[in-house]
Amino acid sequence: MRILVIDDDEQMRTLLRQVIEWAGYEVFEAEDGREGMVKQRQQPADLVITDLIMPEQEGLETITGLKKEYPDIKIIAISGGGRIGPDAYLPAAKELGADRVFSKPFDVKELAQTVKELLENG
Repeated sequence: MRILVIDDDEQMRTLLRQVIEWAGYEVFEAEDGREGMVKQRQQPADLVITDLIMPEQEGLETITGLKKEYPDIKIIAISGGGRIGPDAYLPAAKELGADRVFSKPFDVKELAQTVKELLENG
């Protein structure tokens, strides 16, 4: 199982990589939605974890693009919320097709458990 992590924050990508590799999955990373879409087309992931607030191409646009090209892909959206807080973005992410949403800071064990559930239970 392959997981794509899209986040412009390098520390967050490192944390997510460690959590997901610890849970036993292969991880690859992208710094923004545009790079994430390129990587997804090269080597499709089973699940994508994307931040919502990023330069270049933000998460909501990325979720829309992923769902259009890969209707069955599982998506977890995470957000620290930018200027107006995560509550404004996370409901929109769910509406656009994210399977689960987390606001930062999140519980890494809970995130790992969610990844497992989405990949194993569909």
